Amino acid sequence: MRSNRVPYSRRPNHPEKPPSSFGEFEASELFCSRCRRAVPVRKRLLLVLPDGDKYEYLCAHCSNSLGTKMEFEEREVRILV
Repeated sequence: MRSNRVPYSRRPNHPEKPPSSFGEFEASELFCSRCRRAVPVRKRLLLVLPDGDKYEYLCAHCSNSLGTKMEFEEREVRILV
């Protein structure tokens, strides 16, 4: 006997992945161990990689490194000789 039930992931009214309600987070303040409080941050580009760009968050007061972030993006890789 065959079952007419469709698996949950294939039901038309239920997408496999729910839509995201936000894109990406961007830090405006982080805790600085040197200043001993939450401080505004500056975002500095560290590396440009084939997968995306790597950024570093710096304390706006003492320039202490507070963390990093990868922003992934698909791009065409070209090698110049």
